[in-house]
Amino acid sequence: MAAGEDRTTRSTVRTITDLARLAGVSPGTVSRALAGKSLVNTRTREKIEALAREHGFRPNQMASGLRRQKTGVIGVVIPLGHDTRQQISDSFFMTLLGFLADELTTHGYDLMLRRVVPGDDADWLDRFIGSGMIDGVIVIGQSDQFERIEEVADGYRSMVVWGNHQEGQRHCVVGTDNRLGGRLAAERLIAGGARRIAFVGDTGPMEFAARFAGAQDVAVRMGLPEVLPLATHLSPDRASEEIAGHLARHGRQIDGIFAATDTLAALCLTQLRAQGLRVPDDVKLVGFDDLPIARQTIPPLTTVRQDIAAGARGLVDLLLRRLGGETTESLVLPPELVVRETA
Repeated sequence: MAAGEDRTTRSTVRTITDLARLAGVSPGTVSRALAGKSLVNTRTREKIEALAREHGFRPNQMASGLRRQKTGVIGVVIPLGHDTRQQISDSFFMTLLGFLADELTTHGYDLMLRRVVPGDDADWLDRFIGSGMIDGVIVIGQSDQFERIEEVADGYRSMVVWGNHQEGQRHCVVGTDNRLGGRLAAERLIAGGARRIAFVGDTGPMEFAARFAGAQDVAVRMGLPEVLPLATHLSPDRASEEIAGHLARHGRQIDGIFAATDTLAALCLTQLRAQGLRVPDDVKLVGFDDLPIARQTIPPLTTVRQDIAAGARGLVDLLLRRLGGETTESLVLPPELVVRETA
């Protein structure tokens, strides 16, 4: 009976996923272990190597097979560990995804989209990479998953991330200089006469934290009170209510608002109007992104523009170069202040 069970087990270990299931780890961990990556602890690596030998699963054959495999599909994954109720229908995601789809199609690739809420699941990215369904992956946003992305980047090169760049990071990123963008926003508010500035958004995610820090830089340099952080979710079912609460408590004490996104800025406009505060007379307002909605609000929104189309081109270009074996540097795009009527 034991011999029969052994033959059955041997016959079912044909892929990384099979070996991962047998070892009780993720496919990404198996891939890194068999590639000799130091990221995998010694005990786990030795266990995986022993199972591979036992079942005739040779690392060199596996690596060769992976190099030959072409699916013609690029995975795009959006991790939402910072705000589990945010939707892909968010205007920023839809704008970036549209440009990405156009760019990938031009290069002959299809796009596979996943929205994930990591929670306690540390292997969400490994499973996508190890699924065998994609040639490479673009991650939109670092969320609260910076360390997980860093770990995966140590053993997987065919990945590029939209997000914030910081010195010394190991994963390749495309994104805007968010701290500089925050400085531009605060400088515009102050030039318009604002002296008590609030930041509407979540200062946890790296991009938003950098925008907040940039605004804080300017307030400190100008000798003004520190920027007031007003924590606000991005999910539409929560943001309006939270902004209304913030304004009820602080609306008469602030005269400038820097919103982390244009979507939040548009919600601020609605709530300011509901509470009898005029923009820009009583409160100046600056958003971030320069999405189409920024030109459609009443009054039109002053905002910090990040070139999302150029970002999409950069993501695809760097990923294709990495698929071709190149080593690439991150791409940091310059922000641009777009002055309209709210500040």
